[in-house]
Amino acid sequence: MVERRICSFCGNEIEPGTGKLYIRKDGTIYHFCSSKCQKNLLKLKRVPRKVKWTRHYKKV
Repeated sequence: MVERRICSFCGNEIEPGTGKLYIRKDGTIYHFCSSKCQKNLLKLKRVPRKVKWTRHYKKV
């Protein structure tokens, strides 16, 4: 059985055979469902809790 992954940024489920895997030099592993999520976390350095369209969003 193929394991389903969860996006490290938005929290959505990633279908098997899709998405991206990013590994930092310190060994941290990130799974991304789209380039939108990858750019928001790595390039723009956004926190998922502060972005409204993610599942991790919390109103303060």
